Amino acid sequence: MTDTKSSALDKPESQLRAIWSQFRSHKGALFGLAVLTLLVAFVVLGPLLWQPPKLTVVEAIKSKNLGPSLKFPLGTDQIGRDMLSRMILAGKVSLAVGFVAMAIAIFFGTFIGVLAGYFKRLDGPLMRLTDMFLALPLIPLLLVMVMLFRDKVAALIGPELGAFTLIVFAIGITSWMQAARIVRGEVLALKEREYVLAARSIGTPPRRVILRHILPNIVSPIMVAATLGIAEAIITESVLSFLGLGFPPDFPTWGRLLFDGLQYMQLYPERVIWPGLAISLTVLAVNYIGDGLRDALDPRVRGR
Repeated sequence: MTDTKSSALDKPESQLRAIWSQFRSHKGALFGLAVLTLLVAFVVLGPLLWQPPKLTVVEAIKSKNLGPSLKFPLGTDQIGRDMLSRMILAGKVSLAVGFVAMAIAIFFGTFIGVLAGYFKRLDGPLMRLTDMFLALPLIPLLLVMVMLFRDKVAALIGPELGAFTLIVFAIGITSWMQAARIVRGEVLALKEREYVLAARSIGTPPRRVILRHILPNIVSPIMVAATLGIAEAIITESVLSFLGLGFPPDFPTWGRLLFDGLQYMQLYPERVIWPGLAISLTVLAVNYIGDGLRDALDPRVRGR
């Protein structure tokens, strides 16, 4: 009898705890979260834990293309720069590009998806615009944008900030289409629910219905699309840098390090292995996290 009363008085499991419990049961998602945490800690805490030795010009010339050692754990590049410090700096830029470009893509995708799903008269034009962007070849389009606007933006705000702003905006503005389609499908289903119909029947303006009833219920697919968008943005930036049209040489990213080490790949393969491994681990970790979030945020899967 006591057990029955105590079980009846137990508080129901909170939604956040249920989501975490489902996410924790996904071994791949936990692995991805651990790897991404280590990579972020590597690029954030790395400058505090590792200070590269200061070399004169003569010492730098003598230290070029060295292999791993206690003085240079990852070796040096073709002009004697420490590869570990460059990997840390490149990681900051690559991860920043991934997160910022993802935020831009998710903002545009959510905005267009909500408008297309909620307002029937806008659905056709906005979806045809989405189809047009999907039909465009992404890499050639990005190459044209970078070549046309790189010098103009660099003259306005500087070469490093200009390259970062241009590449991040170019990747974000060409990556919103998948998020828009996902959000549109969710909104089409949600706007026929009873609580949305009730809010509209009492004269609630569309802006309030969207903000109070639509957006809070499409957070789950948006979060999944966001995690996958980070991986896509990092790969796209790496491709641009690998083609020599990304950031300048003194502003490294993992893709730029791959491009710089390509001509030395046969003699010094570690120059390509380290940035390639970092990109692969980041993309793999983010994809696993997105897979785990998709299962954890879906109430039909949660609890199985």
